Amino acid sequence: MSEWRLRYLVSTSFLGSGFMLWSLFWVNFLGTIYGYIWYGQQLVYTAEKQSPWFLPFVPDSPTASLFFTGAIVYLLLDQNRGRHDAILRQSAGGFRGFVEAFAVVTSIKYGIWAVTMIFAAAAQGDILVWQDWMLTFSHLGMAAEALLFVNLYRYRWPSVAIVACWSLLNDFMDYTFDVYPRLPSVLEDDLSTIQAFTVTLSICSIAAALGMWIAREKRAAKRRKAV
Repeated sequence: MSEWRLRYLVSTSFLGSGFMLWSLFWVNFLGTIYGYIWYGQQLVYTAEKQSPWFLPFVPDSPTASLFFTGAIVYLLLDQNRGRHDAILRQSAGGFRGFVEAFAVVTSIKYGIWAVTMIFAAAAQGDILVWQDWMLTFSHLGMAAEALLFVNLYRYRWPSVAIVACWSLLNDFMDYTFDVYPRLPSVLEDDLSTIQAFTVTLSICSIAAALGMWIAREKRAAKRRKAV
């Protein structure tokens, strides 16, 4: 693949096209439904045996894809209303910014987390089946899409701060009240290591979201100076 073609595939003109946005909308929307079904038994168990108040902390990856689907919806609205619509610009620091920041942090975090758990289990003798490969590619896609749309996001640092609090609270709830995603049996004795890895991954994902915001602000400042 030529360098020009590669640059085009990661350009805002291609990623922000109607074809790509609608494709990613349906992929993430359907993946979200599948994810919540996958967590179905754990959700029922949590509600009946623990507390209904714990339910928001149970499904991690599908919640990430749900918020990324929401971020895609905002980009589709951009196309219909115009990229410089004043109302959309003002919403960047509000709910839209929260949706985008949540999508970025959690998609990176759980995209990497799930793949790491699959291959950590394989390294300890767990046999990989087709579902594992499907989950590997889908979760790598989650992390990749969150990074690729950096130039189209509008979130600012306050949104990242709110999501950071949620992400770390989610880690606390997962490993204090045992509502973390079900692990392969070979990893159950590595729970303390997995907890430390998860918290570290939260911090790295938050830092990545902040770094993307800083880079975007610097590019915007350069464009303003050039005018």
